[in-house]
Amino acid sequence: MLTGGRTRPVQDGLRIETQLLALPAALSAPLRFESRRIVELCQRPMSLADLSAALAAPLGVVRVIVGDLLTDDYLRIEEQPDQLSVSLIERIRDRVRAL
Repeated sequence: MLTGGRTRPVQDGLRIETQLLALPAALSAPLRFESRRIVELCQRPMSLADLSAALAAPLGVVRVIVGDLLTDDYLRIEEQPDQLSVSLIERIRDRVRAL
C-alpha cells in the first residue's frame, strides 16, 4: 500500500549504505506519511538502512519510497566512497539487526 504495489524502485542502485540528504524545498512539498518523515529525517545525511530502522519499515519499501523522492527531486544522494570503512559496515550491521 505504501508503494502503490510496486516492489522495485524507479531509482536503481540504491545500496543500504547510500547516504541521502533532503533538498531545502522538500520540507514545504505536499508530501504525506512516510515520504514526509523521510524528508524530515534527511535534513542531515542518513543512510537507507538508518531510514528503514527509523521508520520500522522493510528496506524494500523504503527503497521504493526513496526512489520516488529522488525522482521528484526531494532528495539527493551524497557522494559515496568506493570502499566502506569498517565502522560504517558495523553501523549498518547494527541497524539491520535492529529491524
